[in-house]
Amino acid sequence: MRKQYRAEGLAENELAATPVEQFARWFERAVTEGGVFEPNAMIVSTADAEGRPSSRTVLLKHFDEQGFVFYTNYDSRKARELAQNPYVSLLFPWHPMARQVIVTGVARRTGRDETAAYFRTRPHGSQLGAWASAQSSVITGRAELDAAYAGLAARYPEGEQVPVPPHWGGFRVAPRSVEFWQGRENRLHDRLRYVAEPDGSWRVERLAP
Repeated sequence: MRKQYRAEGLAENELAATPVEQFARWFERAVTEGGVFEPNAMIVSTADAEGRPSSRTVLLKHFDEQGFVFYTNYDSRKARELAQNPYVSLLFPWHPMARQVIVTGVARRTGRDETAAYFRTRPHGSQLGAWASAQSSVITGRAELDAAYAGLAARYPEGEQVPVPPHWGGFRVAPRSVEFWQGRENRLHDRLRYVAEPDGSWRVERLAP
């Protein structure tokens, strides 16, 4: 299976001053005109202390010059691996646009105030779900999960405030490099990568496809 890409190219003189600014440009297009389903969906890849990798799809919830933020159960596999090895890769696969963005960096937990502020914006059911699921743990079956949720729904009915789980919160990924990939004809794709310099500036380099 093979597709010939015919999208516009990506030149160095078209890039924004920072990778976050450039990401914002592409993200806006992915949201408004790219035909991308859930453009904030990203593949988060982590590795344990022995370098064994794992990947999963997570939703990006916020981004700014400080980094890219997602939320999870702190007892999950991804969170346990980040506690052992904070280096992480984020991949945004915007296939309908023949584009992808790869962020590599270091993940740190968000503060509890920031976590609580975001938790309050989640739908009631999602708040209950954060309590009901012991993410990444082995369970006996679906009935166990449904029973846990039903018990929480009875304890915290719609309209009643759900407390923020102590085992749940955010990670902010501070980027060390951000690659913008644009599909081109004959597999001669454009790959431009921002690399962080010690003084806080960014160096841009072109990679062979």
